[in-house]
Amino acid sequence: MGDSLRTPLSRVTGLGSAKDGTHHWWMQRLTAIALVPLTFWFVASLASLVGADRDQVADWMAGPLPALLMILFLGTAFYHFKLGLQVVIEDYVHAEWVKITLLVLNNFFCIALGGACVLSVLLLLFGG
Repeated sequence: MGDSLRTPLSRVTGLGSAKDGTHHWWMQRLTAIALVPLTFWFVASLASLVGADRDQVADWMAGPLPALLMILFLGTAFYHFKLGLQVVIEDYVHAEWVKITLLVLNNFFCIALGGACVLSVLLLLFGG
């Protein structure tokens, strides 16, 4: 009698609600919201630096507030990118080995490139 409330597909597969995508969905929304002010700050900063030479930009980035905001922007942007690309891969790549390979490459790419960007900011901040 407990099966009467389950869908036919659920009875066939024996699976209930996975409740797995909620965290992913929330993280995508939260990073999108966080990126709004960070992107405005980033664009305004770039606009204020038009015509500046490399040393002026490096001096600006060596300030604690610009460095902190840039690291937050980069970390949030790469995490948001990773989450979005993961959804595309999971939804549109059907061969399991290709899907797993692309998901691993997505993680490595975002960690490597995001880490390199953050390292660059830290080198400017600490004068390396």
